[in-house]
Order: sequence, then structure tokens, then C-alpha cells
Amino acid sequence: MKSKPMWMVRAEVGGKYFEDFKSKSIVAIGWIGLGGMSSLKTREAFTQAVAKACPEMKKMQVAISGGQAFRFAREMKIGDRVLTYDPSRRVYLVGTIASDYFYDPSLIEEDPNCHRVEWQGEVPRDLLSVSTKNSLGAISTLFLLPEEAAEEIENLLAGSKPSKLAMEPEDEDTAVETIFKDSQSKAFEFIKDKISRLDWEEMQELVAGLLRAMGYKTRISPTGPDRGKDIVASPDGFGFESPRIVVEVKHRTSSQMGSQDIRSFLGGRHVDDKGLYVSTGGFTRDARYEAERASIPITLMDMDDLVKAVLEHYEKMDIDIQRLIPLRKVYWPA
Repeated sequence: MKSKPMWMVRAEVGGKYFEDFKSKSIVAIGWIGLGGMSSLKTREAFTQAVAKACPEMKKMQVAISGGQAFRFAREMKIGDRVLTYDPSRRVYLVGTIASDYFYDPSLIEEDPNCHRVEWQGEVPRDLLSVSTKNSLGAISTLFLLPEEAAEEIENLLAGSKPSKLAMEPEDEDTAVETIFKDSQSKAFEFIKDKISRLDWEEMQELVAGLLRAMGYKTRISPTGPDRGKDIVASPDGFGFESPRIVVEVKHRTSSQMGSQDIRSFLGGRHVDDKGLYVSTGGFTRDARYEAERASIPITLMDMDDLVKAVLEHYEKMDIDIQRLIPLRKVYWPA
């Protein structure tokens, strides 16, 4: 027999309304600007209502918010399971939805859209497996739990012993590290997405900013016929002092640079020059071979290399360059 859906409904940031949820036997969300949502029937109607109430919102935010409001008012049903979280005590309060959706600002003025709930008990977060903790870590106000996580919470609520994974620190550390590597990989790809969306001039500025963060002074040459710009980086900024690094940047994410491109780049170089060729589309095998046997030292930097260099030197970059690729630091348990 399939178990009932289990929903997470956050009691606002920091569990602000957790005690209200518990004492008034409800779960609630905001969207005061929408008023009562009983007349809204479809997901599209909810999305349009959010767009009208919050014109400053971006399109994706409107879609997400409209979807959450729709799920709360239309998909959450009497008999479904629900939980909310108290971050100060690190416990999840678990119960059963006992009413259809209703609007009542007298219960919580800022969160007037409600369901009645029969609360049954609490489950400490420390008893949960890492996979369930991870599934409960979403930032969304409202979401549906995976079946495995819901089953684990139900078993703990019924008095079952915690899973083995929840009780062994070494296993938990391994699981946390796996989640970290997965998150790190996703973040790396998202950064590449942002860099891919830069235009030609912004890409040139990013590479020049990276070189300045590495201790060089840079000079960008006038725009060429192919919209490329050579960058000269050196200790003095003029190229008089060594090392003099000549940089070519090609921002063509769907086109690899070939051996002829490398030969053309090397053709005008001086014997004491150092070369850096940046291509967001990567390089062919022949291009890399051409660089290996070049008469001057040359480094080929593809998109992955560029992102790694940006991450390594990001905090030393000019503020204007950081604004091209705005990043935030995240702390993770080691």
C-alpha cells in the first residue's frame, strides 16, 4: 500500500512561526498580495496572480512562487502528512493535514494562507540519515519529501531505532563528503554557464582581470576585425619588463581552436614572449600538439582551466571584474 505524501512547510526563515504552527495546529504560507486563493484553480492562474501582485519579480521567481502557492492550495489534501522544522531545537514536528486550504489572517497576519493540522510528535534531526537530512535541506518554503525520507521519519515517529547510517560518524562524514563533491561539481558547471553568457568584451575584461589578480599589469589592444582583442600582461604594464605575456582570447563556446589558430598566434611572437591562448570552446588534439612543440612557452586555457583560475584568484580580482561573475563563499563541514 502506497504511503501518504509527506510535505515540508517551513515556518518562515529561522522557524519564526514554528510555535504558532504548533500551538494553533496549522501550517501556513504568506503571499498576502494574492489575498484568498480559493478562486484560483490552475497553476497558470496562480502564476499570473503572483506576477500581478509582485511585478518586480523575475520570470523564474514568479514561476516557482506560483507553483508553490498552487501546491499548497490545490495539491495538499486532507490526510496527507506534513512536517515543519524548529532550527533552534533541531526537531521536525510531524502531523496530518486536517482541513482543506483556507485564508485567515487572524491566525498569522503575515502568513494568512493555511491548512489545519493534527500534530502527532517530533523527530530530532540528529536521528536522521544523511540522505534524509540532505533531502530536508532544500531552501524552498514548501516541497514534497522523497518516499524514502518520509518512510524514515514515519518509522522514527513510531519509535523505531535510527538507521545505522545516522549513528556512525565515519559513515556520515563519508556521505557528507559525497554530497559536497556533488554540490561542488554542480557549482562549477553553473559558473561555466555564467562565463558562457559573457559577451566578447566582457570575456576579454575577465581574462585581463584574472591576470591582474595574479600580479600583472595589463593592456588590451584595440578591437580587431574578428572582434578579438590581444592582451599584453607584464610587471610594468607596457611589456618592457619580463615576463611579457601575450594573450589571445577566443570566446566561441561551440568551436574548438585548431592547430592553424595556434600557428597564427605564434607567428607574430618575439623570442622572449610567453603565450597564453584562452578558448572557451576548447582545443583540438592537434592544437595541443602544436602548442607543445612551439618555439616559445605557451599555455592553452580552456573553459575548465579558466574557471579553476578564476576561483583560485577571485578574492584578489577588481570589484568590477567580480561583478561580471558574482560568486558567494559557502562554508562546508570538513
